[in-house]
Amino acid sequence: MTADSPADLLHSPLHDAHLALGATMGAFGGWDMPISYAGGGVVAEHTAVRTTVGLFDVSHLGKASVTGPGARDFVNRTLTADLGKIGPGQAQYTLCCNESGGVIDDLIAYLVSDDEVFLVPNAANTADVVTALAAVAPDGVVVTDRHREFGVIAVQGPQSADVVAAVGLPTQLDYMAWADGTWTDGAGVPVTVRVCRTGYSGEHGYELLPPWDAARGLWDDLAVKAAERGGRPAGLGARDTLRTEMGYPLHGQDLGPEISPVQARSTWAVGWSKPAFFGRDALLAERENGPRRTLRGLEALDRGVLRPHLRVVGADGTDIGETTSGTFSPTLGKGIGLALIDTAAGVQDGDEISVDVRGRSLRVRVVRPPFVPSHVR
Repeated sequence: MTADSPADLLHSPLHDAHLALGATMGAFGGWDMPISYAGGGVVAEHTAVRTTVGLFDVSHLGKASVTGPGARDFVNRTLTADLGKIGPGQAQYTLCCNESGGVIDDLIAYLVSDDEVFLVPNAANTADVVTALAAVAPDGVVVTDRHREFGVIAVQGPQSADVVAAVGLPTQLDYMAWADGTWTDGAGVPVTVRVCRTGYSGEHGYELLPPWDAARGLWDDLAVKAAERGGRPAGLGARDTLRTEMGYPLHGQDLGPEISPVQARSTWAVGWSKPAFFGRDALLAERENGPRRTLRGLEALDRGVLRPHLRVVGADGTDIGETTSGTFSPTLGKGIGLALIDTAAGVQDGDEISVDVRGRSLRVRVVRPPFVPSHVR
């Protein structure tokens, strides 16, 4: 029995809700998660997020706390982004790198206080992030894996604020700000839910972190409010098409231990003036010398869908890179993708090159993501 067999996969607190909705389930990061739901499918779910509102179960995401005197300063000496630029009640996209500059994980850091930082890593990388931080934590600073304490529900789309407000949670938050609110469950019991104005869809949205045991009740409440506005639950299939339209990198494909933030054009998430963070020396050298390859957006000019691990071919017929992500864009009605392209090839935005799709040459144009306008702010 493999690690990805159903018997070995972890279940979110909303697992029974997904089965009741006729979800097609699939393995993702060691979890059995909904890919899409009956009566809709990926395109309908994608469209709901772009036009009304969609609900995502992303409880597989990790949760960890760094606590103790100087926790904020400690995290700032390890992760790439500068925690000194935000205050309590704000969150920050950041990277945990290895010493060669590769990305162990990309994650969100919630600043609680100088003595507490709450982290939301990717599911499969939580243990690696916790281990990397704990290995160098000073006396008094504790790194705790809190994966099973919280669910995570993403509410995304133009009507997301209405849905979140309808269940009594705060919505008047700046982008990448968070607050703890109170939702009242069906038994009249008040429940503390952390609400952050962020998401992975490119639309106005929120990520809600209820206690694990309260997640199902909150999901059901949100689902009713979303349906009243023409919204619907959405699975990881739509989450992938939405994030690809934004050009957001997915760890393990567009970022990874062998793919640095310099190569992935994620240098905006690096506090270059900081004196210390994991991988700093390697990243400074790579930025100074220039990366050997760069992540670029590709937009199909012919009929065809891009997928990861396809050969990218230059105008002269030579191999110049490989696709890392690819999908059909429901918004644009064409294939789009991301690819690591050799810097030496001299490819520029607007150039026409090609991708080998199972022996067929598919013409693509190099573009700078996002592929469609972003509405996150």
